[in-house]
Amino acid sequence: MLPESLHDPVAYILLGGGLLACFLGHRLFRFVLAGYGLVLGVMVTVDFIGSVEPWWLLVGAVVVGAVVGGLVFFLAYFVGVTIVGAALGAVIAIFVSTQRAEDPQVLVVILFAIVGAFVALLLQRYVIIVGTAFFGALTSVIGGLALFGDPATAAAVSNLSLSNLSYWFNYRLDHEPLLVWLAMGLFGVIVQFRKTGKARGQRRK
Repeated sequence: MLPESLHDPVAYILLGGGLLACFLGHRLFRFVLAGYGLVLGVMVTVDFIGSVEPWWLLVGAVVVGAVVGGLVFFLAYFVGVTIVGAALGAVIAIFVSTQRAEDPQVLVVILFAIVGAFVALLLQRYVIIVGTAFFGALTSVIGGLALFGDPATAAAVSNLSLSNLSYWFNYRLDHEPLLVWLAMGLFGVIVQFRKTGKARGQRRK
């Protein structure tokens, strides 16, 4: 569990980083990967060491884990599209399972991740835009809810770990946060396609 003093900074990072990924993910893809690598590094570290006293030792371990995770994802730029595709496939599998009030089956999630990776290799630009838009929207919604005092989301952010990751996909369709996520993700896709389309047109001129 992260120290209480870090709850708001983590929420701000999730909100700001999510917005950048949502609307500028294609242009900043390498840095978006590094950002999510930082988050994943924190999650793995928190899961691995749990609660540690004194608090500064936990913070130091989390920082080291975040840096390592960020560097790994930053250096994985050339396979980043495959990572995004696999992650997007896994998210779809988890999302469908949670909407049906079922626990996601590991084999189904793995299968969707493999399919997503192959599709990503064929449709790189589209996968980057869709993946970063919806992942960014999801991250920003979680960060925003935590900052505005939603108890469950604040608890999820304070317990930032892989074991708590399923919460991020646990909204039902009748929940407003899910609708905000879908609307923001779709808007992010539109914005990114418009920006990349303009950039291509300027290069041709």
